[in-house]
Amino acid sequence: MIEPLDTILSLALLSILFSFGSSFLPGLIKVMAFQGIIVSIVPLFMGHDLSTSAILFTLVTMTIRGIVIPLCIYKAIKKVAVRREVQPIIGFNASILIGLGLIIAAAYVSPKFDVPSISISSLLLPTTIVLLVGGMFLLIARRNAIAMVLGYIMMENGIYLVGTTFSVRALHIVEFGILLDVLAAVMIMAIILQNIKKTFDNMDTALLRTLKE
Repeated sequence: MIEPLDTILSLALLSILFSFGSSFLPGLIKVMAFQGIIVSIVPLFMGHDLSTSAILFTLVTMTIRGIVIPLCIYKAIKKVAVRREVQPIIGFNASILIGLGLIIAAAYVSPKFDVPSISISSLLLPTTIVLLVGGMFLLIARRNAIAMVLGYIMMENGIYLVGTTFSVRALHIVEFGILLDVLAAVMIMAIILQNIKKTFDNMDTALLRTLKE
């Protein structure tokens, strides 16, 4: 029988593959919003004794990850009028193959870690690893500043799952602090994106090398 937690984590892994293969930025934002929502509800299916405050935290986290942050990024791309990434450093088909390789590698190495939460779901730790490494991959493999921001958000989703994996009583203070940092970083990045677009009329971060002190 497939457990609900395994289904949720499988959807998270699929969202990573979609993000690796997508060149359409609004669609990529929607994938990240979906990923943020399903990552946020993972603690509800881990068997923790959830108090009212923990449930409230989950709802706030889900709202920020699934609505507030994606909305901020979507407004940013509307202002800079950029909807697609044309020339990534690593192609989209190759990125999907790399994503599949990451999932297989994470599934292979995760049993070697002595983590109590592995007994809850065999997909929990592999999903955490793929989110962290996948976010780093987007930062490296993409030239578009918006796609790189979304990679940063994917990494934060992985950090959240790390906290969920190692937490026994679903204590989310550290994760909430990180989430607020990400929200602030996204707002600052929206301003930077507008300045890059205004200066270069392009969102290719490689153009930043032309700046002189």
